[in-house]
Amino acid sequence: MTRMTDAQRALAHAFPKDFIWGSATASYQVEGFVDEESKAEGRATSIWDTYAHVPGNIADGSDGSRACEQYTRYPEDIALMKELGLDAYRMSIAWPRIFTSLEDMRAGRVNRKALDHYTCMLDALREADIKPIVTLYHWDLPQYLQDEVGSYGGGWANRETALRFGDYAAALAKGFGDRVETWTTLNEPWCAAYLGYAQGRHAPGVRDDAQALAAVHHLNLAHGLGVAAVKAELGEKAQTSVTLNLQVNRAATDSLDDRAAKAQADRIANEVWLGPMLDGAYDPQIFEDTRAVTEWSFIQPGDLEQIHQPLNSLGINYYCTQTVRRAPAQVHPQNAREDPIVGGTNIDILPPEGPLTAMGWNQEPGGLRDIVLEMSARYPELDIMITENGSAWEDELVPDEAGEGELTVHDPDRVHYLSEHLRALNEAREQGARVTGYFAWSLMDNYEWALGYSKRFGIVYVDYPTQRRIWKDTARWYREFIRESRAA
Repeated sequence: MTRMTDAQRALAHAFPKDFIWGSATASYQVEGFVDEESKAEGRATSIWDTYAHVPGNIADGSDGSRACEQYTRYPEDIALMKELGLDAYRMSIAWPRIFTSLEDMRAGRVNRKALDHYTCMLDALREADIKPIVTLYHWDLPQYLQDEVGSYGGGWANRETALRFGDYAAALAKGFGDRVETWTTLNEPWCAAYLGYAQGRHAPGVRDDAQALAAVHHLNLAHGLGVAAVKAELGEKAQTSVTLNLQVNRAATDSLDDRAAKAQADRIANEVWLGPMLDGAYDPQIFEDTRAVTEWSFIQPGDLEQIHQPLNSLGINYYCTQTVRRAPAQVHPQNAREDPIVGGTNIDILPPEGPLTAMGWNQEPGGLRDIVLEMSARYPELDIMITENGSAWEDELVPDEAGEGELTVHDPDRVHYLSEHLRALNEAREQGARVTGYFAWSLMDNYEWALGYSKRFGIVYVDYPTQRRIWKDTARWYREFIRESRAA
């Protein structure tokens, strides 16, 4: 087993005792219960159900129908969280369970069985002294909303989806009340818009830059409507946030061209969210960057005021950095694009360097420090929470020589990754960043979207055939780190 070093113990002592330690999952990745029984209880098809059943979309041909069975096994998982010593659990609600049809949503008919299920889970977390951090949307859009096609496309390209999100947020606020510690509107809208509607690598599998930018705006609008709905139901006491996977782009060289490429990449990846949500406006240069793609005519009067809602915290998901450079402009036919950055036909993303994780991602803890310092300086009124941070490795079950279980996983690379990123996070704190919490991704191995079950991010191993939860060294290390932080 990987034991804490003296340096890691000193690092744990550097965090304040009221710092929030948690872990995170997402509904489609862990819940399962996607079968005839779930449909009888009330669950609509999600875009990920549809996408996963298209041959070739998922690396191992799997889907999320079973996942980790958390929908029925949540008492066992809450006991596991308690044993880990977690202060908080970041989870998401499955929108297709709450409103099972567009007609029900328009009529305000909530699926009471699903609402009762989540209410019981939230109560169980509270009883275990674990704060529920609830994400309203973590990518499992009801398929019926994707099927509704507006002027710019279906799903998030359609303005109605944003309006319906407001109804959904209002229903959850009314149903859950003060059981939720923090209401997070969206998780990584960058992925929902760009991977889902531009690159087609995530559900719904659309490859159309114009639809992707319409999705950007409607996700922004959904965020604003969601915050307003929660506040209207619960008052200003309700804690609200959004989680963004802000990219840390590095310029390949210090040349003016490469620095301009970085600035453009930052605008399309980060400023399209930060500007409207936190500043109340889009950077005008974004419109210039993308003028060959769309005129942004989907923006309506009053939208920016609606989007710009006061928040209590900003969630940041961080895994790696990327290096960009200016390249000769290339023109790709619409709907058959190859550029990773919308409007960025003249930007190259260079291959990552150094030791890579099983995802092929680099390891640069300094990127976490840098983005936290930047956001804390820019938005000093907001608490910063690291809502996801972790790494995938080729885990192998072995006998547990320490006798804490029959089997375990020795994963020193994952322990090292977490330790170094926590060190970088503490450096940001020491330089004045207002950081209040950290959530390891993920509580357990789960359905890794288009990669199926082929990649494992969990600090707890899931043996999928038996659904056994098996502690990895990382889980034991994280438990010890949390204990040390409280003993300081």
